Amino acid sequence: MINLDKIIDLFMFREGTEEDDYSTKPVVTTGSIVWGVLFRFAIIMLVSLSLMHYIDWKFYWWTVFIAIWFFVAYPANRQYEQFYTRMDKFEEETLCGSCKYFSPTGQLCTMYDEHVSKTHIPCDGESWEPKQFS
Repeated sequence: MINLDKIIDLFMFREGTEEDDYSTKPVVTTGSIVWGVLFRFAIIMLVSLSLMHYIDWKFYWWTVFIAIWFFVAYPANRQYEQFYTRMDKFEEETLCGSCKYFSPTGQLCTMYDEHVSKTHIPCDGESWEPKQFS
């Protein structure tokens, strides 16, 4: 069964707030932000196309661009900034964050292809290698 609350949370970008302690799988990744953008954009386009029959778009076409900015681009940009702020904090607080196999965009260990959290280190620190700083 489809969980309606989960879909609404993804649509509203309500997951992955500061209260998230990364104790389970990540709920917000770069992919989930992109999915939210595509989902919201599709909804706005469907609504605007359905309203074309009722409103003369010759005078109101700019409302679609305003709706895209306020309901798609701006919330996604804020969520993206919050995500990277949280990933910076996560990288400082965990062993995996300083490993060269850690991918912050998906909160993923690329060596073991598993999500990393504060309570779950895929290699238990045995395959840890420092990042190469240039």
